[in-house]
Amino acid sequence: MCPNMLENIHKPILLELESYQQLFRSALQSDNALLSAALEHLTRKLGKMMRPTLVLLCAKEAGSVTEEVMHAAAGLEMLHTASLVHDDVVDESDMRRGQRSINALFDNKAAVLVGDFITSKALSEVALTHHLEAVERMAWLGQTLADGELLQLGNTQRSTFSREAYYEVISKKTAALFSTCACLGALLAGGDADTVRQLERFGHLVGLCFQLRDDIFDFDESLNVGKPKGNDLQEGKLTLPVLHALDGCDDYYRRLALKVRVHEASRLEIQELVDFTIQRGGVQYAESEMQRLRDEAVSLLANLRNREVAEALHHYIDYVVLRTL
Repeated sequence: MCPNMLENIHKPILLELESYQQLFRSALQSDNALLSAALEHLTRKLGKMMRPTLVLLCAKEAGSVTEEVMHAAAGLEMLHTASLVHDDVVDESDMRRGQRSINALFDNKAAVLVGDFITSKALSEVALTHHLEAVERMAWLGQTLADGELLQLGNTQRSTFSREAYYEVISKKTAALFSTCACLGALLAGGDADTVRQLERFGHLVGLCFQLRDDIFDFDESLNVGKPKGNDLQEGKLTLPVLHALDGCDDYYRRLALKVRVHEASRLEIQELVDFTIQRGGVQYAESEMQRLRDEAVSLLANLRNREVAEALHHYIDYVVLRTL
């Protein structure tokens, strides 16, 4: 199902995606040997290009994919890439997208500097749109991503559990990126205020669903997602499935969750919290929440003018919800 879904998603923008890939790779180059090796490693696999695809599809709905839209798509993906490089340093991760992370290949110092370089290139790309609002939105996104990461770190020190805090983190870390992709695609293609606002909301919902699906992965080791079951818990992250399971439970499991949050739990205790979450229906609840958000996103597509784009975006949100990696 997923490969066919990707074909359906990309169908309206096949030529534009080819041009985007060339732009992205050509923009991320350097004469510095170490930096060049790191950039080549990062651009070897461009993945499914979910974020650039959203930019281009929203531009098609609002008007057409211009050179300015291409620069915005490249800049947004660069900022995302830089944030992942920095996240791997923070999380001490050795793998990213099925290959070794930059900090594992080189070291933390080099990884931070590589991330800084890509961030600067991202800003350069968005500056080439010559659109002040696009530059301002890009700057806002960079601040928001960092804010979300810091909020998540701060939550590990809290003694209470809050779904509101969870949603605030994923809104700033994941949904903000997808909503900005949709917003800038529509904005730079000349979309009117209603179109930009509607597609931005669609992107926000996509981002929430994307993060919920990632969080659900943490409880199913049969899926090939590149991380073991309970990995989020091992990093002290209490996601929506766990938060739901903790509602109304006895103090034992709340104390266990606090131990997990401050990295004092053993592997067996983490597994105990995983099993408890599954038994208490935490995963089913998160899946129902993801479906609710997906349904709202689909409802927004009824008003789109370009039916080919609407169909592609329908496949897009379904892919996010149904993906297994």
